[in-house]
Amino acid sequence: MSNPIPFDNTYARLPERFYSKQNASAVPAPKLLRVNTALADELGIDPAWLDTTEALHVFSGNRTADRSEPLAQAYAGHQFGGFSPQLGDGRALLLGEVVDQHGTRRDIQLKGSGRTPFSRGGDGKSALGPVLREYMVSEAMHALGVPTTRALAAVMTGENVLRQEGHLAGGVFTRVASSHIRVGTFQYFFARNDTDALRELADYTIARHYPDAADTEEPYFTLLERVIEVQAKLIAQWMALGFIHGVMNTDNTAISGETIDYGPCAFMDDFHPKRVFSSIDRDGRYAWGSQPGIARWNLTRFAETLLPLLSGDSDVALKKVENALGTYNGRFRTEYDNRFRAKFGLADESPLDIVKSGLALLAKQEVDYTLFFRHLTHGNRSELSALFKDPTLLENWYASWKAATQSVPNLTAMRKSNPILIPRNHRVEQVIQAAYGNNYAPFHQFVDALAKPYEERNEFSEYEQAPKPNEIVHQTFCGT
Repeated sequence: MSNPIPFDNTYARLPERFYSKQNASAVPAPKLLRVNTALADELGIDPAWLDTTEALHVFSGNRTADRSEPLAQAYAGHQFGGFSPQLGDGRALLLGEVVDQHGTRRDIQLKGSGRTPFSRGGDGKSALGPVLREYMVSEAMHALGVPTTRALAAVMTGENVLRQEGHLAGGVFTRVASSHIRVGTFQYFFARNDTDALRELADYTIARHYPDAADTEEPYFTLLERVIEVQAKLIAQWMALGFIHGVMNTDNTAISGETIDYGPCAFMDDFHPKRVFSSIDRDGRYAWGSQPGIARWNLTRFAETLLPLLSGDSDVALKKVENALGTYNGRFRTEYDNRFRAKFGLADESPLDIVKSGLALLAKQEVDYTLFFRHLTHGNRSELSALFKDPTLLENWYASWKAATQSVPNLTAMRKSNPILIPRNHRVEQVIQAAYGNNYAPFHQFVDALAKPYEERNEFSEYEQAPKPNEIVHQTFCGT
C-alpha cells in the first residue's frame, strides 16, 4: 500500500541547525494497544492501513513510512525558572506533516522512540504508563473543548525500560499537533545570537499558524500579539476546568496555543488555589492559581526573542514588547471572567462577587471542584450540601447565588460549561497499573467514557465519583 500517510513536510526543509535527522530505535515485539481511527480519518490516513503490520511498525518506530523524514527538533527552555540553552527532542521524533481534511497542516510525532543527539544521557525511551496517560488526558482535553495535541496511537514495545520504580513495560506514543514549535524553539536561536534563524523561524511560524500577520505593517509584532491572545485563552480554559499542567516550562509552551506535554499534569479533586501535584514542583511554582502569572512570564521570554526582529533600535523594540505584554492581563481576565460566569450561570457582565465567594467557600470546605459545579447545575440543594463538611456554610452563599442568577439560572447552559467526567488522577493511575498487569480493558473503557465529558451516562457513572480516601493521588510524576 503506497503512501498510506500523505506526508507533506515543511519543517524538514528549514536549515539543518533547526533539527537532527535520524530514524527511531527498533523495538523487539510491538503491539498496537489503541489507534484513534476518527483522528486518522481526519488526517487523511488510509483506514485500511491502520490494521496492517506496516502500520504497527511505523507507530512503534521499527519502520520509516514512505515520504516520512524523521527528525529531532532543537529547542532550549526555562525549566522551573532556570535556563537551559539546549534541550531538544530527547525521546521524540517528528515523522513529518500532513494537511488534514480541514486544510490544516499538522505534525505527526513519535514519543519514546529512542535516543537522539538531544537525549543528554537518557535512554530516549518511554515507559507504558506515560504513553497511556498522555493518550487519556490529551483526548479528554480535546473532548472538553481545550486546544491540545492529540493521540493517534499507543504501542507497547515488548521491551522493559529502567525507571526509579524498577523495570517497566515500554511504550511509544504517536502524537499529533498543529506544530511542535515552542517558546523554547525561539529561545534556542536567541541564545546563540542567530538572528537569521530567528527571522526564518518567525516567518515559518507566521505562515503556518498566523498567516494574517504577514499582511500587517509589523508581522513580528502581530505574531507576538497573536501568541499572547491564544495563551491567555488557553490558560483561562485550564483554570475553569481545574486543570494543572505541572510543568509550564517555556519548552512546554506551544506557539500554536495548544496544550502540549502531559507529564505530571492533574485535575483537582478538592479545590484549593495553591493545589500542586507534580512531584518535581517542590515550591509550587506551577500551582493552579499561579498558572496565569507563569504564562505571562513565559510570554515575556518569547517577547525577548523577538526583540532583534521588531526594531534595530533596542529602546523602540523594548517599548513595543512592553505594549504587547501589557495586554495580557486584560485578555486573560476577560476570558477567565466569562468562563466562570458561565460556570456559575451568571449573566454577561454580572459582578463577580459570587464567583469569588464561591471559590473561597470551596477552598475552605475542601469541596470537590468538578462535582460542586455539576451538582450546581442539577438545582438540587441537598445533593450539593452533601459535598460540604459543614453544610450550613453553604446556605448563605446558595441564597446569594440564587439572587445573582435571578432565582432561575439556565441550568442547561451551565451544563455545557461544567463537565461531569474528567480524567481523575486516581482513575488514570488505576488504568496504568492495570495495563502494567496486562489488563488493557480499563484503558479502553476510560478513553471511551472521556469522549463525552458533558453527558451523564449510566454506564460510565462510576467515573464521576471523587476518590475514596485510600484512592487519593497526592503526587503525579513526569515519567522520564
